[in-house]
Amino acid sequence: MTPQSPLGVLDANTLEELARVICGDDHLYYRKSYEIAEFLERAGWQQVPEYDGYRRDWTLARLIERRDDPTELEKILLRLADPREYLDEPEQLSAVVSAVNAFLIHEGVRLENPGGRPRLVACDPSLAHPGSQGPVELRAAMTDLISDEQMAGLLQHRLDEARTCYANGAHVAAIIMLGSLLEGVLVHVVQERDFSLLGRISPDKVSLDTLIKICYDVGWIGADVERFCHELRKYRNFVHPRAEIREAHAPDRDTLNMCWPVVNAVLNDLADSQSKAA
Repeated sequence: MTPQSPLGVLDANTLEELARVICGDDHLYYRKSYEIAEFLERAGWQQVPEYDGYRRDWTLARLIERRDDPTELEKILLRLADPREYLDEPEQLSAVVSAVNAFLIHEGVRLENPGGRPRLVACDPSLAHPGSQGPVELRAAMTDLISDEQMAGLLQHRLDEARTCYANGAHVAAIIMLGSLLEGVLVHVVQERDFSLLGRISPDKVSLDTLIKICYDVGWIGADVERFCHELRKYRNFVHPRAEIREAHAPDRDTLNMCWPVVNAVLNDLADSQSKAA
């Protein structure tokens, strides 16, 4: 059974922005008039009419024609996030994805490209903000690691909130959110892969320190990742103001820029160990 698209019927302004990105300009990947129809076909559209007219007007008309079929529009969005679309200018991929997400988030979805596999992920439109990307893109999706869809969605939401904090200069809040995300991922990975590793400890009582050690001991994360996880754990404890006072250190953007790749590395290691075990 084909999974249902997370897209609904897109707003008219969203379609206009989508047409703009497809056509491209001086700042985004530019497509000549005849290349636009070819792009639609590469995305999987059938019976694309012959190009006739102005680039953006013609493109917008094609999108409007299929506006009531979210699966057709999803094909377009996924193709925009496909690295194979930018073999001649690979550096354009991240710029295009960022441009799309800047307006797509208002529809409650966002493009992600973990491991080069484009997908649409549901997100909270209230978290829309300029510069919605964090300092490092996470290559492994939550749904790749956690089978519990509700929990995967909750953790994805925390990642979205960390991005919002990052964009607005709330560095301590972002680090605390990343630490919470890390703990949530690790405890559910342990529960789903081998519950016995927790011994007699309840999942509600196990510490982040213990979870990091368990995942390292069984080879799910590497030694370097384990070491830096403990540094992130220490900063996560700044959720308690007295802990920050004791450390006599106020985290800034540089601190956050060092913490964020730790989460990225954890998710990548967990994904790698999962694929090796499969």
